[in-house]
Amino acid sequence: MARAFLFVLDSFGIGGAPDAEAYGDRGSDTLGHIAQFCAGGAGDRRDLREGPLKLPNMSALGLLEAARLATGHYPDGMARPERVFGLHGAASEISRGKDTPSGHWEIAGTPVEFDWGYFPTESDAFAPELVEAICAHGNVPGILGNCHASGTEIIARLGEEHIRTGKPICYTSSDSVFQIAAHEEHFGLERLLQLSQVVRKLIDPLNIGRVIARPFIGETAASFERTGNRRDYSVPPPKGTLNDRVLASGHQVHAVGKIGDIFAHKGISRVIKASGNQAIMEATLKTMEEAQQGDLVFSNFVDFDMLYGHRRDVPGYAAALEAFDRRLPEVHRRMRPGDICLITADHGCDPTWRGSDHTRERVPIMAFGPGIRARLIGIRSTFADIAETLAQHLGLPAGPHGRSFL
Repeated sequence: MARAFLFVLDSFGIGGAPDAEAYGDRGSDTLGHIAQFCAGGAGDRRDLREGPLKLPNMSALGLLEAARLATGHYPDGMARPERVFGLHGAASEISRGKDTPSGHWEIAGTPVEFDWGYFPTESDAFAPELVEAICAHGNVPGILGNCHASGTEIIARLGEEHIRTGKPICYTSSDSVFQIAAHEEHFGLERLLQLSQVVRKLIDPLNIGRVIARPFIGETAASFERTGNRRDYSVPPPKGTLNDRVLASGHQVHAVGKIGDIFAHKGISRVIKASGNQAIMEATLKTMEEAQQGDLVFSNFVDFDMLYGHRRDVPGYAAALEAFDRRLPEVHRRMRPGDICLITADHGCDPTWRGSDHTRERVPIMAFGPGIRARLIGIRSTFADIAETLAQHLGLPAGPHGRSFL
């Protein structure tokens, strides 16, 4: 029996989404614009970056061919391999949002077929009655923020007032999300997590996808830093996912990073927490050695999105991609006969794009393993094809969405 390893490079889109214009993202291309920047074709921070984007291992798995499928051209300046060894292609999203739960749930075979709730962009983001309920049920003297904001920016702007007043910093974005930032020591990490659970219950009627607890440390705006104790409180997927099928077969789903939170811990048998791409890779490699036949190891590499995409840090994103690429041979060495490893993304977050939000893009599909035949699989009409492919590989029943490309 086989094992499956599913790696989501959070926000690593490759452009070309057919409905990007409806989301205000026509022309966005996370990979393409990073490559263009590194090749010297755009941007004013090229002094922070030397040479073209180098991703030899992912390129050998078909990344550049996937990008060409998605956009009609190869990324600027990237060396094309002599031979492609992976099963490769691109996928379009059919879920109605461009957020983390929508992308991950669709990857796991359950597209989001309903509309999420969102907070208004004009005036206060949160209604007075919601704020009053949060203060009453969460036992806080008030809230700060109450707006759309970048997380790092709003902590720098309001963090000192938060420490002085004890009021949590509450904000949102273009995603269906309510975020709460609070100091780990002055406010208390456990108190922040408890408050986030209170807010989760209060906003359930609004159909908001996630409440995110954003703890930070430091004493001044210049020293504030978010920690790895983030916690996401998601609504559960509306239907069963690939994860549930794995568990129903008597095998295990090992959730590395924030995967457990994204699925509201539904269909998850084991949670392996890690903070940062390098720690997530270490945890993933260890879990690969421990996983048994029939198991699924599901990892999210969060830094691409959290540290570089949202912060519009192009050279940082490029360096993180190259660091991930260098470690792929370690993944390959841990694979056994019958295994499959599939690398993809959940949405885009083009660091050259306006604003600080996700971008609607196609995502790459790169799969490899002993016995996996290298070939082009074209543009898939839904991320759910990924779930059906892994289900077939693991000998599981087919789901209602998508079809296998094995």
